[in-house]
Amino acid sequence: MPTSPRTLSTLATWTATILRALEAHGLDPAGLARQAGIDPAGLGPDARVPRAALNRLWELAVEATGDAAFGLEASRHVAQTTFHALGYAVAASVTLREALERTIRYRRLIGDVLDLQLVDAGDRYRFEISVSEEAGVPFQAVDAIAATCVRQARLLHAPRRCDPLAVHFAHAEPANRDVYTRVFRAPVHFNAARNGLEYSRADLDDRLPAGNAELARGNDEVLTRYLARLESARLGSRVQEALFATLPDGAPSKSAIARRLGMSARNLQRHLAAEGTSFSELLNEARGNLARNYVEEGRLSVTEIAFILGFADTSTFSRAFKRWTGLSPRDYAAR
Repeated sequence: MPTSPRTLSTLATWTATILRALEAHGLDPAGLARQAGIDPAGLGPDARVPRAALNRLWELAVEATGDAAFGLEASRHVAQTTFHALGYAVAASVTLREALERTIRYRRLIGDVLDLQLVDAGDRYRFEISVSEEAGVPFQAVDAIAATCVRQARLLHAPRRCDPLAVHFAHAEPANRDVYTRVFRAPVHFNAARNGLEYSRADLDDRLPAGNAELARGNDEVLTRYLARLESARLGSRVQEALFATLPDGAPSKSAIARRLGMSARNLQRHLAAEGTSFSELLNEARGNLARNYVEEGRLSVTEIAFILGFADTSTFSRAFKRWTGLSPRDYAAR
């Protein structure tokens, strides 16, 4: 059953970005926020804003500024702390590919209606941005996400130049399309089949000057705990948190995790099935996340990582790692 837009939520600090952009225009951001049904004093780092209220704020912002490209303006006011620990995890990523993969992995933190994918398109990669049609998200929100990703990619690659090869938007061409070209510094196509940013393979895989795998992993753990709190009602999230905590000491059994959560293994499996997942799927996902972190850090051998994550031998682990990333551990580390 589709989730009602009334129950969907977005990170409150993302909402604060819109208010800063409105203030820069000399408008009354607090008044517009209240008009949209948002308390401007309640936009703390762990707070969430109902999706319907945020949609209304976007509409009011465009109306007040008279700027259909307001989403591009809002992206200029994103701060390092806007996306909680994700901002720091992205900043510490070793490559732009890893930064985008982290954004995809933790997209639920940003908003319930956001779907992101990294697609291999031959000589380049396409970072696709989708939002639920049922949620009624204004296209300015997608513009803002795309522009934020491009600005972050440039910051990560600095002082080297890093611009997308092309940009695609599903919405109609606006009257002020020149501003899109100035912001993205790339050909921008409208009325496209999907929203997306295209980057060269080199830009995605070149090592970033400020990459720090250990720091990125630390923020991954903060993000995992945040998402677990956010979805505390979902058993799958509690299982993921338990797996993330116990896997470094060896792969736990389903019974061990069930005991940790105060239930039987049978009840654990039954409730996970009701949520559309299983213990084996969650274990595979947790192993994949930790495996990437360990290989990025480079402190442990492939044999040690395989042992920690509960694999029978290195060849089995290497095959699994290639399913998760498309690369062998050696090639992933060398990248």
